[in-house]
Amino acid sequence: MIGIFAVISLVFGIFYGYFFQNQSFSDIFSEYSDYILYVLMFFVGLSIGANRKILESLKYYHVKIFIIPFGIITASIFAGFICGLILDLDIYESISVSSSLGWYSLSGVMMKELGSVYMGAIAFLSSLMREILSFIFIPLIAKYLNNYTTIAPAAATSEDTTLPIILKYGGADIAIMAVFNGIICSISVPILINFFMSLRG
Repeated sequence: MIGIFAVISLVFGIFYGYFFQNQSFSDIFSEYSDYILYVLMFFVGLSIGANRKILESLKYYHVKIFIIPFGIITASIFAGFICGLILDLDIYESISVSSSLGWYSLSGVMMKELGSVYMGAIAFLSSLMREILSFIFIPLIAKYLNNYTTIAPAAATSEDTTLPIILKYGGADIAIMAVFNGIICSISVPILINFFMSLRG
């Protein structure tokens, strides 16, 4: 449902921007986009601090709990590298987009600020599509693979929007794993995007 509202908002924004918006109105949002980013990061930290079960679960899973987010992040970076070669894009920009890990609200703003409006739009759309496709493929993945792999397509969204469907098809046993994975991926997104964008020539 959230993905649908995000698509509707995007379409409405394009329509409004094309037919009604003037440049000064756009400049207001550009000026305050950094503050929007800080607010988003604050709420991520708030969700981590408020969920004490996440910290307690570390005692049970130990290092194993890091395997899933490490695999997701590594595979996403590799996919961005391959897509950059195929589409003849700047490799570091392509990897930065794939490092969004499904967090469209943050990655769109960051890629716009660090790169361009064009790259911001690509990061937003690719992350949004990842979330939407997660809802489609998680039931199939649970059926034909195993419960833990249901976390993979969700990436950063496994702690919030896609958690209910992961819980439904993956089972309650992996709920904590999914939340922890989402937190690690969410923390990694701004770090990875900043890092790879800084490597551009």
